[in-house]
Amino acid sequence: MTIQELERLIALYGKDIFSFCVHLTGSRQEAEELYQDTFLKAVERIGDIREDGNQKSYILSVALNLWKNRRRKFAWRQRIAPEQELPCGGEYPEAETAEDALSGMLKEESLRTVREAVGRLPDRYRIPVLLYYMEELSVADIAGAMRIPEGTVKSRLSAARKLLKKELEGYFYEERTGAGVV
Repeated sequence: MTIQELERLIALYGKDIFSFCVHLTGSRQEAEELYQDTFLKAVERIGDIREDGNQKSYILSVALNLWKNRRRKFAWRQRIAPEQELPCGGEYPEAETAEDALSGMLKEESLRTVREAVGRLPDRYRIPVLLYYMEELSVADIAGAMRIPEGTVKSRLSAARKLLKKELEGYFYEERTGAGVV
């Protein structure tokens, strides 16, 4: 793979990779660093990116591995000399505005509620959910990116759906029936 082909990949998948980085880190600033490091690592390993394989999945797995390494290093440093909390803020891209201000606000509130619920999932469930629903990767691609069996991906997606359903059913039940809405 050449540098020009990598530039083409950045043009094709750059927004998706950055969005995934934002959801992983929860911070736009950290997402920018992770995004840059991801493509720097991709340049280092340019020979490993197969042209006949799923290139987006490969780049997402690079981002995921870099993020995991950072979390491990941070946890290790915290054990040695605790000084700060791991950022987990909720800086997400703004929802598109709707023609009707009220329905736009309700839609934005619903999206925010779902994003927060997904963000509260343990990493083992959150990452497959983000890769499956946000990045639209197949179960096989997620298994490859996370280096786990496909059955494990399926069971984690199922468990995540159950957790999200349990957490969100009260919120969306109230929204549909109008109960609790002022």
